[in-house]
Amino acid sequence: MPGILYLIPNTLGENDPNDVLPQKVMETAKAIRHFIVEDVRTARRFLRKIDRTFPIDDSVFFELNQHTDRSKIDPYIKPLLEGKDMGVISEAGCPAVADPGADIVALAHRKGVRVVPLVGPSSILLAQMASGFNGQSFAFVGYLPIENGERQRRLRKLEHRAKEENQTQLFIETPYRNTKLFEELLATLKGDTKICIACDITLDSEYIETRTVSEWKQKKPQDLNKRPTIFGIF
Repeated sequence: MPGILYLIPNTLGENDPNDVLPQKVMETAKAIRHFIVEDVRTARRFLRKIDRTFPIDDSVFFELNQHTDRSKIDPYIKPLLEGKDMGVISEAGCPAVADPGADIVALAHRKGVRVVPLVGPSSILLAQMASGFNGQSFAFVGYLPIENGERQRRLRKLEHRAKEENQTQLFIETPYRNTKLFEELLATLKGDTKICIACDITLDSEYIETRTVSEWKQKKPQDLNKRPTIFGIF
C-alpha cells in the first residue's frame, strides 16, 4: 500500500506555531521523515520550531518551487509508492493554495495516493473572513500585471466582476510594491468600491481594515511596505 501525502500548513510569519497550528498538525509533521518543500532551509527551521529535537539529519527533503522542472518531479513521490508517508510544506500558509505544492498533489492523485489536507492558516481565507465582503462567492486572482496600463485594465475588469456578479475579488502583490498598488487602486477604482487591506495576518502586527475608495482617500492605511498583504475589492 502506498503511504499518505499530508499537506502540512506552515505559519504565516515568525510567530509561535502553537498559536496558529492544531496539535494534530505538529504531531503529524513530527512523525514524517520525507518532505516535499518550497525551500529546504525554511522547512528545516519550521520543523525545529515545532520540535527542537526533530531529527533533521535523518530526514529527506525534495525541493519544489518556481525553478523546479515539472517534468522531473515524478521521483519525488517514490517514498510514497514504497509505503512511506510524506509531507508537503509551503513557505507560508497552506500547501497547494497559491503554491507549487499543487503539482505534487495532482501527481499523487494520478498515482492513486491518498492525500490528506491538514488544518492551518490561509491568508486568503482569513482575509476573506475579515473583509466583510461576500463569502458565498469570491475569487483569488493571484498577482496583477506589472505594467501600469495593463494593470489598470485588469483592475477595472475585477471591479466590474465584483459589482455585476456580487463576487469578492482577492489578490496580492510583491510586498515592496504594496504601496504603489494601493495608490493605483485609489486612482483607478470608483469612489463607492470597497477595498480591504489585510496585512501581516496572524502576526502581532496584524492590520485589517475595509473602507470605500472615497474613504481611503481621506485616511491612508498603515505603512504596507515589505509586509505580506492580501488586497480585496467589492
